[in-house]
Amino acid sequence: MERGDPRARLAALIDGDTASYAALSRMLRRNDAYLQQYVRRGTPRDLAERDRALLAAYFRVDAAELGGPPSTPMATIRRLNVEVSAGPGAIANDDPGEADMLLDPRLLDDLRLRPASAAMLRARGDSMLPTIADGDQIVVDERDTRVSASPAIFVLRRDGVLLVKRVAKVAEGFVISSDNPVYPPIRSTSVDVIGRVVWLSRTLR
Repeated sequence: MERGDPRARLAALIDGDTASYAALSRMLRRNDAYLQQYVRRGTPRDLAERDRALLAAYFRVDAAELGGPPSTPMATIRRLNVEVSAGPGAIANDDPGEADMLLDPRLLDDLRLRPASAAMLRARGDSMLPTIADGDQIVVDERDTRVSASPAIFVLRRDGVLLVKRVAKVAEGFVISSDNPVYPPIRSTSVDVIGRVVWLSRTLR
């Protein structure tokens, strides 16, 4: 493969990462051999735009390095030095001490997300397994705070604690639940919703 070939670039990125070809293929919701076939056998000829954007976001590189069109300005969202509890609960510090996160604007378009109203936080705990794992970085849409009868995952503040939970509206108020069945649901007459979780980034091991 020639220097500058997107296959060579992707191979170098994967070789320098802890995630395997198979794990990254699963991240793309493809079969385990997808990326290895792309790199080693040239099949498919080009990565799908969505796959390229997700890999670029994962490796924090320009999608053009992976065969995409010439680069467009990256979108900036806040990455807060805040850990939201996906466990019993922990006091959160509202300290915007992390560097801003750069994301492909096409990914934000897919998520219908405006950079000014988006924030990235880190989840801690196991109460939202298997959906959200300890250490996952989640992106929150602060414009989307409406809770309906259909459960959705939100970041909310409860008794001074930031939580990431599945929330649904019921006749008596709200049900705050965890995806991990070990944690029982909580009923509340009110919720202080920060925003809806629309995306996550996970290190595959």
